[in-house]
Amino acid sequence: MEDLLLHCSAPRSPVTFLERAADVYGDQVSIVYGTLCFSWRETHQRCLRLASALAQLENISRGDIVAALAPNIPALYELHFAVPMAGAVLSALNVRLDATTLAAILEKLEAKFIFVDYQFVHVVHKALEILSPKQGKQPLLVLIQEYDQEAAPVADEFCPVSIKYNDLLGMGRTDFEIVKPNDEGDPISVNFTSGSTGEPKGVLYSHGAAYLNSLASILRYDMGVAPVFLWTVDMFRCNGWCCTWAMAALGGISICIRNVSAKVIFDSILRYSVTHLCGAPAVLNMIADAPSREQRPLPCKVHVIIAGVLPMTQVLKVEGLGFTVSYAYGMTEVLGPAIVRPWRPERDSCLSNEHRKDKFHEALRRLLIEEIDVKDPDTMKSVPRDGKTIGEVMFRGNTLMSGYLKNPKATQEAFKEGWYRTRDLGLIHPNGAIQLKDRAKDIIVSGGEIVSTLEVEAVLLSHPKLLEAAVVGKHDDCLKEKPCAFVRLKEGNGASCEEIVKFCEEQLPNSMVPRTVVFGELPVNSTGKVQKFTLREKANTIHSIMSQPCAEP
Repeated sequence: MEDLLLHCSAPRSPVTFLERAADVYGDQVSIVYGTLCFSWRETHQRCLRLASALAQLENISRGDIVAALAPNIPALYELHFAVPMAGAVLSALNVRLDATTLAAILEKLEAKFIFVDYQFVHVVHKALEILSPKQGKQPLLVLIQEYDQEAAPVADEFCPVSIKYNDLLGMGRTDFEIVKPNDEGDPISVNFTSGSTGEPKGVLYSHGAAYLNSLASILRYDMGVAPVFLWTVDMFRCNGWCCTWAMAALGGISICIRNVSAKVIFDSILRYSVTHLCGAPAVLNMIADAPSREQRPLPCKVHVIIAGVLPMTQVLKVEGLGFTVSYAYGMTEVLGPAIVRPWRPERDSCLSNEHRKDKFHEALRRLLIEEIDVKDPDTMKSVPRDGKTIGEVMFRGNTLMSGYLKNPKATQEAFKEGWYRTRDLGLIHPNGAIQLKDRAKDIIVSGGEIVSTLEVEAVLLSHPKLLEAAVVGKHDDCLKEKPCAFVRLKEGNGASCEEIVKFCEEQLPNSMVPRTVVFGELPVNSTGKVQKFTLREKANTIHSIMSQPCAEP
């Protein structure tokens, strides 16, 4: 029987989205960046030339890695297609990395090219200096110059580079024959984890997984026809949550921006009729806390998709401005957000604010991923759907990572019986909705009670004077652990420890109320994630409850 079946001769790849876009949406706008504007036909031709030049200059082979360090500018978008067109693998790197961390990552990558935006040339040079004793041949350094002064009126600085981006484009040909993947399991990109639990790991995405997840993103984010996407989520985060490729599939418009601020968000929405934007909770806070002088009326409905803890007070403020908000859950290993809780007017508008607070984190369901479940990690049995039993959230499907770059041990540990282990704890309600509780390493057990730091943080962040909050377990001789809160006040605000504790007492069970409150800046890593291991160490050096300063200086 199998001898009579034909195998697929055209492996799925998101590169095909651009080829189709050039045919179907050729004259329509693909990218806007300040005064710069490209059509889909022009974007396709530029990517072909870039792929051709890569193949000419360094004889790129299948599987070779090309690194890029740049903000959300057109060049980085083009590299998402041009690099795989040449048969290579793209690794878009975090622009907030220090030279030492960047050197360690470049050592793992062994990249043949490094594309670097002019703002980050110096950190790349420092990283290469650190790396040079360990590595033989240096990668070719391609300088991405600023070609729109309205977008960022900063003069280019001279730095030694191998070649400039536009010169490289000029070397290429538009009749270049695309190097298609032999198999859809071939790698298309490497994305690095934040390193919040250790050193960053390179996560390999396949052509097939990227293709499927790009289409899934269109449905998850309700993109519809002709979306206008404002790039507030970093392209180095899971290839911009796969929206780089999704926009080509839809023939939508990408509004590229170098820096994100409330003013840029509102001005872009008004100027370009933006329909979608994504990002971390900081993006939501920018919109919610924008001064009235920076706010603009919305010309159309704008969908905001946020991954992270969302304070309901901020969500309600943003919805009050006319936005719709969705909560996304995922991680680098599942190609970004894998499940989304969309806001539905017919359902949510009729709920009281308090009721919505209770329901907001419960409506996580899978969409276009084979399975998501909550299991006992020892027995691998699903936990009862009783809304009480806690287990580990796990994924299974064909939109997961292929594995960790040059780290087979970590890859093996990440999977069990075909399931990806998130190390996140959750429970399942009778209706099948999954409620996240916490990271396994962050959960607090206080006197036998399980305390979710995420739930305590959500309450803290609803306090009108608090800008940031993180909760960790503090050792206690009697209860084993107690919640300890680290908070940062909004500018110009003052508060006492007693005020914060009382606020929590009004909304949380006694076991979840943090009795120790520490004010100040929160330590974060290069991706902006709070370093809770640092806070845990600090919490256990605090001997007297509520003895910390009660306001920021």
